[in-house]
Amino acid sequence: MTETPDLQVRRKSYRQSTDPAVLEEILADGWVAHVALVRDGLPVVLPFMYAVGDLGDGNGRQLLLHGSTAGGLFRDADGSGVPVSVGVTHLDGLVLARSLNDSSANFRSAMIFGHAHVVPAELKQEALWLIGDHLLPGRRDEIRDMTAKELAATQVLRVGLDHTSVKVRFDNVLGEAPDDGEDHSVWAGVVPVALRAQDPVTSAGTEPGATVSASVGIVRSLLDERAAARAEALRALPDNI
Repeated sequence: MTETPDLQVRRKSYRQSTDPAVLEEILADGWVAHVALVRDGLPVVLPFMYAVGDLGDGNGRQLLLHGSTAGGLFRDADGSGVPVSVGVTHLDGLVLARSLNDSSANFRSAMIFGHAHVVPAELKQEALWLIGDHLLPGRRDEIRDMTAKELAATQVLRVGLDHTSVKVRFDNVLGEAPDDGEDHSVWAGVVPVALRAQDPVTSAGTEPGATVSASVGIVRSLLDERAAARAEALRALPDNI
């Protein structure tokens, strides 16, 4: 029995990408990874905040998963590690054809297969900062350092990026023509979907008049820029009819 499943996409294999830059973009744009494993003979899927980074120990860039030392997966991963598959998916648009059968979705998805290992204690603080930098760029310059108690209560797992499978659909409605018998007075096209940040809500413990941190503006602008770029790329697609 092999430890890594077949990485070849079978259905609509032309949508599979082996370009490392596409994988990097999917991981860079995501915040939540869903980790699948088997516990007590049963399948389990757990959501984790994550980042991708190099801890400088010779293992290169790895997926870093944030959690608590009390978490079951983090306890199980000590030692030889736990076999996992990790999924990161973006829904980029609803593709509305003139039939339900021909409707679809634009998406980017990455699957990562490997063993989740606990990050060594001497690298844990750097791993946590990398996750923080991924979620909120610039935030580490605005807040205090971690305490020893916080470090002791927090854990990070790492998974190598050696075994991955990426699949992408980024297109408009496909296969329609003026003489296909459909009612072309019915609108068809793509409704772009993107993650956006709404207006920040100040906590009750914040001093009155405190200025919203610069990192909040950075992340809001970043999300807006990503959404605008993908919408522009969609409008630039060639006519598929």
